[in-house]
Amino acid sequence: MLADKLRKSVLQSAIQGKLTEQLATDDKVEDLLQAIEEEKELLIKEKKIKKQKPLPEITEEEIPFAIPENWKWVRLGEIGKIIGGGTPKTTNLEYWQNGKIAWITPADMKNIKGKYISCGKKNITLLGLEKSSAQLLPKGSILFSSRAPIGYVAIAREEVSTNQGFKSIVPFSLNLSLYLYYVLLGMVDIIKKLGTGTTFKEVSGSVVEKILVPLPPLAEQKRIVEKLDNVLANIDELKANEEKLSILQKNFPDKLKKSILQSAIQGKLTEQLATDDKVEDLLQAIKEEKECLIKEKKIKKQKTLPEITEDEIPFAIPENWKWVRLGEVILLNMGQSPNSEDVGNDGIEFHQGKIYFTDEIIGFSDKYCSKPKKISNANEILLSVRAPVGEVNLNNREICIGRGLASIKIINSEERYFFYLLFYCKKIFEKKSTGTTFKAISKDIIENLLIPLPPLAEQKRIVEKLDKLLADIEELKI
Repeated sequence: MLADKLRKSVLQSAIQGKLTEQLATDDKVEDLLQAIEEEKELLIKEKKIKKQKPLPEITEEEIPFAIPENWKWVRLGEIGKIIGGGTPKTTNLEYWQNGKIAWITPADMKNIKGKYISCGKKNITLLGLEKSSAQLLPKGSILFSSRAPIGYVAIAREEVSTNQGFKSIVPFSLNLSLYLYYVLLGMVDIIKKLGTGTTFKEVSGSVVEKILVPLPPLAEQKRIVEKLDNVLANIDELKANEEKLSILQKNFPDKLKKSILQSAIQGKLTEQLATDDKVEDLLQAIKEEKECLIKEKKIKKQKTLPEITEDEIPFAIPENWKWVRLGEVILLNMGQSPNSEDVGNDGIEFHQGKIYFTDEIIGFSDKYCSKPKKISNANEILLSVRAPVGEVNLNNREICIGRGLASIKIINSEERYFFYLLFYCKKIFEKKSTGTTFKAISKDIIENLLIPLPPLAEQKRIVEKLDKLLADIEELKI
């Protein structure tokens, strides 16, 4: 996203001294380093910290980029104490129960807003602190996650402790906290490259203390922080807008598709023509075809479906259309799973559910059935009837179907019209589905589905229009 790129660029400019003006009135950075050294010596004298062994001299090869003349490269350990963390034994309730000391993990840092953190999901007790390697960090400490992942940064608003996933920095002068927070944010990519490990990358305390940071005079640090506070707030707003736009762009094609399908089945997408046959003629032809199949003993006589009541009708349709129940105009074949010993590498391709469904025509299964109980033929529509319900695909070959599927044979109508219609009806099937372990729809639910039936000629016009429009919508997807 543009906002993320801008954020990186701005932080990089800031720590290179390109975001603010260097002023001749600023104190020398050496004065700041002297004050830090004096503060460090005082802490050693008061036995608050131990005397450090000298850190390696900075070599020319280590310096990653140029900085202004009145800045200085220093190692992080020169200007702050690096402190790890720890986890009290989790089975000892005395270390956790009624704890008052905030205990932070990298997971607590993931979604914090702003610079500061004051607590995590858990607290520890004073005994837990004393009996573990966790340490109490003063207000103003900079928490830096050193593993899983490397690079979360926040400033402690209050005294806190952390688990072992941190190498936190306690600046010898707390005036440095805000600037160092931004420096670490700007150098996360550099620090990540210093990580080692196989299961996950980690930076050790000895690595963190040797990290080079560019140090400006204190006055310029304040200008940098003020500038970044302002600029990054604007970038955060940009990011929020980008994320909203991204969601809109992602959802727009699906919403548009749903809207177009709704227009199609309401008769608003195509023109109704006086030259079309009456829909009653189509219904009569379907009835006659069914009677013929019953006479030939290819299908059994269906039970009469309930009359359609006025209360059931969800929206108005054109005069030459008719509301019917799905079972009146199709032949429904509910899947039945074969015996497990009959499923293997031989026989007819076997589909148990929607696992091989695509956007349109069902893909090929790697399972076969030697003794199928239920068959779906080419030019039939496959409907998933359980876990999940309502997904549809077209079938272009003979396959064996298990009880997760139903096959719908279209009679004297346009197959793709019913494909689009059933696609639109997914939400209806979901609402009507029943079950606790998983949701399913029965034969009765499918056959009783109320559908709008246009004349055959208009079905074909609708399909032609939808094929073109939905192909265009697919190109909008990102």
